[in-house]
Amino acid sequence: MAEIKDRENALIMETTKGNVVIELFPELAPGHVGRIKELAREGAYDGVVFHRVIDGFMAQTGDVQYGNSTKSSFNPSRAGMGGSDKPDLKAEFSNMNHGRGTCSMARAQNPNSANSQFFICFEDAGFLNRQYTVWGQVIEGMDNVDKIKRGEPVQDPDKIVSLKVAADVAE
Repeated sequence: MAEIKDRENALIMETTKGNVVIELFPELAPGHVGRIKELAREGAYDGVVFHRVIDGFMAQTGDVQYGNSTKSSFNPSRAGMGGSDKPDLKAEFSNMNHGRGTCSMARAQNPNSANSQFFICFEDAGFLNRQYTVWGQVIEGMDNVDKIKRGEPVQDPDKIVSLKVAADVAE
């Protein structure tokens, strides 16, 4: 596994395609990193599908309301329209480039509407810079992200099996 410098600020995401390790950027987006860690520690992301996956662009997931395949509220036709029961986040835009492996928050048109959904860039998407909040970077397992089934919406989508803060996982 990749060398994790700060286990409190790293995520281990098990997907149906394999493991992905994400380094978090609390200095860049403290509110967003806090939210992702809070939801991960609640197990909110476990079972959530990748509902929107665009080849050459990004894989989007994180709809804990309608996208959790293990809950009765799961609704594939609404996946991507929900969030968590927590308030929306204030934008934390930065100059960080949306390059390959960048993890960034999805949002509606309102810049302060990010909640629980996020995406991982397959390739450079610099046109998103300063419009979406970057909160992390894949440091291992990008080959597994590349294997996620494509679609808008995705038929029989891949999912997050578990998303954990590395500090909470035995080494």
